[in-house]
Amino acid sequence: MITSEEQQSGSEKAILVGVGLRGERPLLSIDDSLRELALLAKTAGIEVVGEIKQILPKINSATFIGPGKIEEVIELLEYTGAKVVLFDDELSPRHQRELEKRFGEEIKVLDRSALILDIFAQHAKTREGALQVELAQYEYRLPRLTRLWTHLARQAGGSSRGGISGVGVRGPGETQLEVDRREIQKKIDKLKQELELVRQHRSRYRARRQDTGIPVIALVGYTNAGKSTLLNKLTGADVYAADQLFATLDPTTRRIELPSGRSVLLTDTVGFIQKLPPTLIAAFRATLEEIREADVILHVVDTTHSNCQQHIEAVEDTLAEIDVHSAPKILVWNKLDALEGDVPVIEMGEYTDVVAVSAYTGEGIDELLEVIEQTLTRRMELVTLCLPHTRGDLVALLYDEAHVMERSDTEDGVMLSVQLPQKLYERYKAFIVD
Repeated sequence: MITSEEQQSGSEKAILVGVGLRGERPLLSIDDSLRELALLAKTAGIEVVGEIKQILPKINSATFIGPGKIEEVIELLEYTGAKVVLFDDELSPRHQRELEKRFGEEIKVLDRSALILDIFAQHAKTREGALQVELAQYEYRLPRLTRLWTHLARQAGGSSRGGISGVGVRGPGETQLEVDRREIQKKIDKLKQELELVRQHRSRYRARRQDTGIPVIALVGYTNAGKSTLLNKLTGADVYAADQLFATLDPTTRRIELPSGRSVLLTDTVGFIQKLPPTLIAAFRATLEEIREADVILHVVDTTHSNCQQHIEAVEDTLAEIDVHSAPKILVWNKLDALEGDVPVIEMGEYTDVVAVSAYTGEGIDELLEVIEQTLTRRMELVTLCLPHTRGDLVALLYDEAHVMERSDTEDGVMLSVQLPQKLYERYKAFIVD
């Protein structure tokens, strides 16, 4: 992990390494992916001082890159004084171990996954967020304890580099390694138990929320697409928003009123990115379930980004991975105020509507609210209800959470023509009249 002292001193300098496979067509080109990696490095407090690329027929099973490229990296490390080599893909434990041998003890070998996990650790503000990040970090680190083992082996009086070997050195190191693994596994099990309690709490909260019939609108998007800024503009909230990657980790929910006066809940969630570590997706399951249970999804896209189309695809891939399929999706082109030229044209596909806005200036916000209202209305059923005069609570709930089109008070009860949300149907079906 990158320490605060290293960030403040500016001593962390890194060489980026990007690899492409011949014949493959990745989501982003090597150059674009390395630019994104450089932004991640900057967010983590690392200064990028060089980069190296290689196209291979297949990944080297031992060192990820070829031996010639390893020599190039070593030369660039010596020339720049960098102490970090940052790979744009997740390294296997064997790759990590072999690369550390080649580069030497003074060089830190990191991959994109470790970097993203470090950024998440820096930005987690709540207990829930910290638990989720800690779990993902431990699960990532568990198979990568080899450097710790070599350190312990030297303490035992041996050498990790071809010197003394055998029972006298290997035994203590292996024993300590197994102890460390058991301790980490215990921590992983404990974190999973704590997060299961969090998940159950969130599930109960969602169930109570669903009983009220208040629709939930989830904001999703690539990191730094402007979701938090849009939430602030729509709700008047003051959620932290910054021009950096993964500024928001912890979900934030606020109530807003649509043009009809109907209330909805708007939830901002963690941003996505290509090559998101699988351990992170698994650890953030409780948070991501907020998206899966939403009534409408707003997919926010940075219209000004040269890779916006690829960003859309990356988000859609992640949504599919967490089984988000049923809710209608609205594509929201954001940052109109900074756009030079026309809004990109895409195939509608799974999207019910496309709206262009500026969360910064407010342009297009009224249209977005109208589209949200229309989308929710399409998910309602037009019914006629007869409610007892004694059930003023049910009448009031309809005015808050449904769309009352007509009302008449009769001797038999309150007659209402209502566009009823699906979530309220079970509660009111006994009062439906022909």
